[in-house]
Amino acid sequence: MENIFYGKSFLKEIDFTREELLYLIDFAAHLKELKQKNISHRYLEGKNIALLFEKTSTRTRAAFTTAAIDLGAHPEYLGKNDIQLGKKESVEDTAKVLGSMFDGIEYRGFSQKAVEALAEFSGVPVWNGLTDEWHPTQMLADFLTIKEHFGKLEGLTLAYVGDGRNNVAHSLLITSAILGVTISIVTPEELFPEKSLIDLADKCAKQSQAKILVTADIDQGVAGADIIYTDVWVSMGEEAGFKERIDLLLPYQVNQNLMAKTKKTDTIFLHCLPAFHDLATEVGEEIKEKYGLTEMEVTDEVFRSNQALQFQQAENRMHTIKAMMAATLGELFIPKV
Repeated sequence: MENIFYGKSFLKEIDFTREELLYLIDFAAHLKELKQKNISHRYLEGKNIALLFEKTSTRTRAAFTTAAIDLGAHPEYLGKNDIQLGKKESVEDTAKVLGSMFDGIEYRGFSQKAVEALAEFSGVPVWNGLTDEWHPTQMLADFLTIKEHFGKLEGLTLAYVGDGRNNVAHSLLITSAILGVTISIVTPEELFPEKSLIDLADKCAKQSQAKILVTADIDQGVAGADIIYTDVWVSMGEEAGFKERIDLLLPYQVNQNLMAKTKKTDTIFLHCLPAFHDLATEVGEEIKEKYGLTEMEVTDEVFRSNQALQFQQAENRMHTIKAMMAATLGELFIPKV
């Protein structure tokens, strides 16, 4: 049977069907089991992978590196000082050069247009490790974590609480709608996602029977949620807006009071990390000094609770990225989905 993923890029979730995303999630669970049993799965033996990072990263870089090595590939890291996308060399020219030397390219940076141009001109699979608009590899890890915990995805309710305009909120909205997970984006009106994005989610939700809610009302937004998800209040490059975001989002902090508003005892907490839940970071100390806060988007109590699965979620970045790379670049037998 032909591998329907082979040669495809992974740029944003909307490019894939519900069945395809579920296949990648289940394939990741299989590869995770192989890794835990120390069974070799070198589907990309002898391949070379370029890792382009305009934005810094811990989990994405570590996940792509370990995933590539486990699959038998050689990862080559190219940081912002190594690549000149659009500065001294056009994205098109860079794509053609890298595509002639590497078998696959990961890009983590600012521009969705840049990652799409890399895919158009390189001639090899390109994987979006994060842009300002989308964070698709994070979604595979998130929904693998949810499926591992609940044993299913359909029929669950996820409430994302925080900045509704960032890439994680965008991706959660669309991916939930595709997969049939009911989702609330709980955020101040000033931070509502663009209407075009909500319309796209509604269109996907009609097919999957998911429900979509975008609301500033916390009680309404988190009621009945199986999953509470949050992210940092200020994304990379927006640090000048810290004060404004704190004023807007402090009422949306995920604390035990907010968790209790779900009216469920088995609600889990997710966070894509890094999280400002204590004072063990320089940024945390600066925020305390400037604004008097010791915790930001999530309290230390929730972050360290048994309900919090963010470290399982972080590990799953590697397993899901591995599944994505193996499926799009490896010679696999994949039944039709």
